[in-house]
Amino acid sequence: MELNGLRVSRETQERLQRFATLFQKWAKTINLVAPSTLDDLWHRHIADSSQIFQIHPQPITWVDLGSGGGFPGVITAIYLAELQDGWVHLVESNHKKAAFLRTALRETNARGSVHAIRIEDAPAEIGECDAISARALAELDELIGYSAGWMLGNENCRGFFHKGRDYQREIDKARGRWEFDLLEHKSAVEQESVILEISNLRRLV
Repeated sequence: MELNGLRVSRETQERLQRFATLFQKWAKTINLVAPSTLDDLWHRHIADSSQIFQIHPQPITWVDLGSGGGFPGVITAIYLAELQDGWVHLVESNHKKAAFLRTALRETNARGSVHAIRIEDAPAEIGECDAISARALAELDELIGYSAGWMLGNENCRGFFHKGRDYQREIDKARGRWEFDLLEHKSAVEQESVILEISNLRRLV
């Protein structure tokens, strides 16, 4: 099996399929993603989320903010299972979604844990991490604010944020409050979308 042109092992493919089956079951009663995107689960959500690990495929400690339906946090945790190292801390304050995430991690034997707390409280509970991810959560300026507790003063910590076609406006707005290094990774799944890699974060105001 291939996702975004990258070969996926049979074991990881089976985990992803198990997750997809579970997701579709839970999505009938919990609003995990926009209903209009459910029919395109593999391309729109699983393949898109897989790009995070494909960009940074190391056995590191992640924090996934506003994990919701598991994108990209559970998908990253599934890939880490093959490495048998690394961990994803999934932050999701909605208790029904948090219950789904716990079930998904358990049934796929993925490498992650769920924190059913507010994002603002997460840095104190989770401690240091190597990378932060978020998808369809908030504008870049707000995401950086959420991530500052981990990234400020830690030049090795990076943020990986999915963004749509309006991403340049979000970058410009964020630069009014923050200074940071930026890499733009063009999406292999969604035309005009990117994954923004943020590092060396400094506060301006």
